[in-house]
Amino acid sequence: MHRGLLPATTERRSLFDRLIELVSPGPDSREELIETLADAEHRELIPPESRAMLEGVIRMADMTAGDVMVAEPHMDLLDITAPYDELLALVIETGHSRFPVFEGQRENVIGILMAKDLLKLQRAPELNLRTLLRPAVFVPESKGLNELLRDFRSNRNHLAIVIDEFGNTAGLLTIEDVLEEIVGEIEDEFDEADAENGIYTLADGSHRVAGDTEIEAVNHAFAVSLPHDEFDTIGGLVADALGRVPRRGESVGVGGLDFQVMLTRGGAVRWFKVTRAVEAGTP
Repeated sequence: MHRGLLPATTERRSLFDRLIELVSPGPDSREELIETLADAEHRELIPPESRAMLEGVIRMADMTAGDVMVAEPHMDLLDITAPYDELLALVIETGHSRFPVFEGQRENVIGILMAKDLLKLQRAPELNLRTLLRPAVFVPESKGLNELLRDFRSNRNHLAIVIDEFGNTAGLLTIEDVLEEIVGEIEDEFDEADAENGIYTLADGSHRVAGDTEIEAVNHAFAVSLPHDEFDTIGGLVADALGRVPRRGESVGVGGLDFQVMLTRGGAVRWFKVTRAVEAGTP
């Protein structure tokens, strides 16, 4: 009986030995670990997507809520005293699933409203909006993302209000924002050799443009004449044309170009997909 187990045990030890050889002598720092992952990708031991995700997890260990929050001026909040139609219009316009609700001043957040709960008021107008609010979770700017992600998973509150050292509202953070620090790195993977001033050519002939790309660089790349007297970056120009920071998936036409938001972070656009606007009458 023992003799029959020997081959399996030997095989397990052999596999363990091979794993030791793979990581030995082992990285001594976080940066060395990241370099080891890059080497593993180069040797085709792990696919690029896995390497990027693992690197995102490692880098997230040093990040705090203040690093990735949506800043307070860009927060979408609901006023507890606003009429139902006004609340519903904002919910539809923004497309969020959760909203901080304030009373009096924006700083005074009294709870969180789920968008789906707002429909209960339509079916039963006698309900009080306050009864539909869920408790707001407040976290300091210094709270680590790893710890915050554990909290989100354990308490099922997927939105937190971030406060500064003086107890004032600094911004908000969702579980999607935290996870984006992991998977968002995949979306940001581009060969720098193919880039010119933050502008990348995609396989379909469109372009991916960083939100902080200078307007003059966009003008040169697309042979257009976007104004650059008031704004330096394309993200600022597009936000001004729309009247607010555009949200992921939104498209805005400016100066003969269509800017579709591909990725946002920290209340600003990280990447646009840019195509030339189709002129009226064009088949």
